[in-house]
Amino acid sequence: MKGIYANLRYWLVDHPSVTEFEWKEGETFGASTQFLITTVLTYLSLTAILHFITLPSKSTVQNPSASSTTRFLLRVISAIHNLILEILSFIMAVGCILSTSTQMPNSRWIFCFPPNKTPPRGPVFFWAYIFYLSKTLEFIDTLLILLNRGNKRLTFLHVYHHAIVVVMCYIWLHTSQSLLPVALVTNCLVHTLMYAYYMLCTLGKRPPWKRLVTDCQIVQFVFSFGVSIVMLWFHFTGIGCSGFWGWVFNAGFNASLLALFTDFHNKNYDKKKKSTEKRRD
Repeated sequence: MKGIYANLRYWLVDHPSVTEFEWKEGETFGASTQFLITTVLTYLSLTAILHFITLPSKSTVQNPSASSTTRFLLRVISAIHNLILEILSFIMAVGCILSTSTQMPNSRWIFCFPPNKTPPRGPVFFWAYIFYLSKTLEFIDTLLILLNRGNKRLTFLHVYHHAIVVVMCYIWLHTSQSLLPVALVTNCLVHTLMYAYYMLCTLGKRPPWKRLVTDCQIVQFVFSFGVSIVMLWFHFTGIGCSGFWGWVFNAGFNASLLALFTDFHNKNYDKKKKSTEKRRD
């Protein structure tokens, strides 16, 4: 066990690329508002274009063999994509946990970075940076949904979440936002579960715990507000916490996601439960 921990510690915390990482505005890849705006607008534009291009056509119906072959290839690609994101999410969670345990000067640091004394460098911010870049990789989710003739499956929640979460991650790094380690770990753990579910679905083995994924996402947002109380207490009773206005944006985004996920939960699970109960009656 000690050997495993030592290897994990080296590759996820002590490796020079990790421990010497520093977010430099305008120098680090992706560390500019121009990159951020271009990335989000490109995602939204391509999503809109592909939405219309992939609308069902007569040729799709007339050539079922070709479409079935395409669907098979897309299923394989989707499985690989989901597996990569599942593994990456787990690695980021473990990496951030280990990095936080070594980089934090005290337990308060987990909730409140000292203002003007926490530059975005070191292993924790390295994983925040990888997390930021991984959100652009998740754009492929939308592409795969559309190519699978999933125009009806593409929701406002999906596109909104994918577009704005990139902005949120940029703000984390740009402002050295407090609560970053907590947010990153909880999000990555939920995504590990979520992408495991998606991967199994693409392999034709739909697990019975779809509702659990949505429940975990809702709990994650509720939990974020709970730990924010600790951060706010430190902020207003002490010298303040780094990235406070970044947290304000983050809190607003999480509140909107909580409302959207709760609505999704009610429409997809509560109605099914009521219809099942009516059948039994």
